[in-house]
Amino acid sequence: MDFTYTETQDMIRDTLSRFLADTYDFETRQKFINGDTGRDPAIWTALAQDLGMLGAAFSEEQGGLGGGALENAIIMEELGKVIAIEPYLPTVVIAGGALKAVGGAQADAMIPEIIAGNAIVAFAYAEPQGRYDLANLRTTAKKDGAGYVLNGHKSTVYAAPWASHLLVTARTGRNQRDKDGVSLFLIDANLAGIVRRDYPTVDGSRASEIYFENVAIPGDALLGGEGTGLPLIEQIVDEATVAVCAEATGVMQKLHEGTLEYTQQRKQFGLPIAKFQVLQHRMVDMFMEVEQARSMTVMGTLKLDLPANERMAAVSACKSKVARGAKFVGQNAIQTHGGIGITQELAIGHYFKRATMIEGQFGSADYHLDRYERIALAD
Repeated sequence: MDFTYTETQDMIRDTLSRFLADTYDFETRQKFINGDTGRDPAIWTALAQDLGMLGAAFSEEQGGLGGGALENAIIMEELGKVIAIEPYLPTVVIAGGALKAVGGAQADAMIPEIIAGNAIVAFAYAEPQGRYDLANLRTTAKKDGAGYVLNGHKSTVYAAPWASHLLVTARTGRNQRDKDGVSLFLIDANLAGIVRRDYPTVDGSRASEIYFENVAIPGDALLGGEGTGLPLIEQIVDEATVAVCAEATGVMQKLHEGTLEYTQQRKQFGLPIAKFQVLQHRMVDMFMEVEQARSMTVMGTLKLDLPANERMAAVSACKSKVARGAKFVGQNAIQTHGGIGITQELAIGHYFKRATMIEGQFGSADYHLDRYERIALAD
């Protein structure tokens, strides 16, 4: 199998890498996240209109560059290297993925807005009781004439304070944990009855608790069939899971590089601590985890188009390995640095925080090992 990137994919990586090197150093990122809004909208506009990055994963017919999941992975890895807080994951990977899968008038209207940088979408799927079960929903969307009335609570909705639209999972029938009766809606984020409680997250982003209180939504907000949305939701969450694995690869690479550089500068007994064999072994172990994470991510990305069970098994194998690798690399980076590693002033601690959040995002290592086992034994 040929794993060589195409000329276009190399161009995307190089262009984005140069742009982020010029605009997104650690001090600038700190200014973004400590500002009132938690981000600089000019960066998002530049990604869309100057670089064309928001269209990389869409077809040329949709106004994009003709890419797909591999282009998403390339971009997410580069964003991970600077621990970028841009809402690429929920907007392009998740919402864009859902719209590409559904097609039709909704996709024709919304995808150009995403590519142009005019729309930011937050994925409102998690509920306090749900853990990682996508079907465990108390949020309801009851039919009301031609539309629906939405009620419920979504937790830890990343990028919601910046969002123009919300991608919402809700139950349109059956009982709380049933696989049938789940639907997906794309709605305006500013509809009457939507109440947000915004807060900063530990990894530098912004998120919200969102409450839907008798929110009237139009019928054309429904993506896919009524009550049959779970397979689509599982598909886009699998695509998002591999994308955060790609981001983790970038984060882990920087954790390793930063730690290696520190061992070459820090001295004990008159020598750089990099001279000590036990730390040389540690640096090699961290490097191997980075490379294994990169390989597993490529594997998971290439298998996203397989039938559902094969796709889910590949994604779970990928996430379980990457989550454990992120924990190993992050904890060894902090242990090697000592107390200075968790100070606000040093970048390494911020990479550790993002790596820690990625460990549990869309399922922990244990959850994905269990899912992989269930699928493998069923075969």
